[in-house]
Amino acid sequence: MPGPDQLPQLDGFGITFPFPIRVAVCLVAGFWGFAVNLHVLKKANIDVPSLIRYPARTSSQRPHHIAAYRLAAFFSVPIATWYLIFLLATHRSRELVEQLDFIPLSVFVILLAILAWPYNRASRNGRIRLLKTLRRISIGGLAETQDGKFGDILLADALTSYSRVLGDLFVSFCMFFTYDISATSKPDRQCRKEFIVPLVVSLPSLIRFRQCLIEYIRARRATSPAERGRENQHLANALKYATALPMIWFAPKLRFYTPKDFHGYSEMTMWRLLFFFTFVNSAYTFWWDVVKDWDLTLFSPDRISKDYPYGLRRHRCFSSYRVYHYAIAVDLALRFTWLWRMFPGLGWLPETESGLFTLMMLEIFRRWMWVFFRIEAEWVRNTRGPVPDDVLLGDYNHKFDTD
Repeated sequence: MPGPDQLPQLDGFGITFPFPIRVAVCLVAGFWGFAVNLHVLKKANIDVPSLIRYPARTSSQRPHHIAAYRLAAFFSVPIATWYLIFLLATHRSRELVEQLDFIPLSVFVILLAILAWPYNRASRNGRIRLLKTLRRISIGGLAETQDGKFGDILLADALTSYSRVLGDLFVSFCMFFTYDISATSKPDRQCRKEFIVPLVVSLPSLIRFRQCLIEYIRARRATSPAERGRENQHLANALKYATALPMIWFAPKLRFYTPKDFHGYSEMTMWRLLFFFTFVNSAYTFWWDVVKDWDLTLFSPDRISKDYPYGLRRHRCFSSYRVYHYAIAVDLALRFTWLWRMFPGLGWLPETESGLFTLMMLEIFRRWMWVFFRIEAEWVRNTRGPVPDDVLLGDYNHKFDTD
């Protein structure tokens, strides 16, 4: 069955829910998600601003999560408005949908204007902090621990979940500026430039890859020769992001397989190779989520203990142990969504535009869930001390020595 970018006709989903609006919804969903993260974690007595070195609020100021909700609402209003205007102007006519593509695409201009708004409205301090952090990490930069390194890592990790969304953002503008195609047409995810879209999709993984190398160099400089070895975990983390690159580059080319592109290797051989890299990436990232990011004991001999439920850890901030088990199960299922096509009734997910949108939203949901436990683990490390094999142990040793 051909991929969604090989189907020539704009379907009903694309007519009702145009491509640029779908991309905008995915982007703004992240702002709503982080606002909920801040709200719930505050109720769990976790001080997120202190972890990311964000200035504390006075009693007369809005709490951080209220400011985050406010910013998300500012972003959502133009999307809803422009979407309604587009529906009223097109009446779901295929011809009008493609002719009036500038309406949904212009919503990105509004979102960018809100983000860069210089006046003290719509959470100005938060927007400035976001823009500065994006500028720093855009080339893989990483702040020092005391300057908000953890916030840089959180944002860069979030970008890896938005890699496909960022690719679609580029595609929507590429289609708009291409002579004989519309931004609201059936998405052409090659946009006649087969190497640029994979490069855009690769950027978040490359950013985290470089950050891991920076962490490795810093940790190696901070440890004595007798204590060397722990910093190698940063290289293992870098390898995790490197395993995503073969999937990003192989999958689009295999949709249009020609022996010349793969130096004569058969299509079946390349699909098997892609399956191997995809499985390795999914398994590796799931293991890292559970063991390194969440500090859970599911894959260690300590998973069975009288001091805590199976596979968890002694110190936890969320009262119900079941929520950790549910999170592990959901993370596993969503790390392996590429296997869902083998289940009856789910083959439409990777083959249709509505299915691809669903998968993108599920990945955004997975990252939203991941943030809760990643921040909680960081809070426990700060208040209780790091676990013995913590990947950031070198940073904590430096922190304790300088306090």
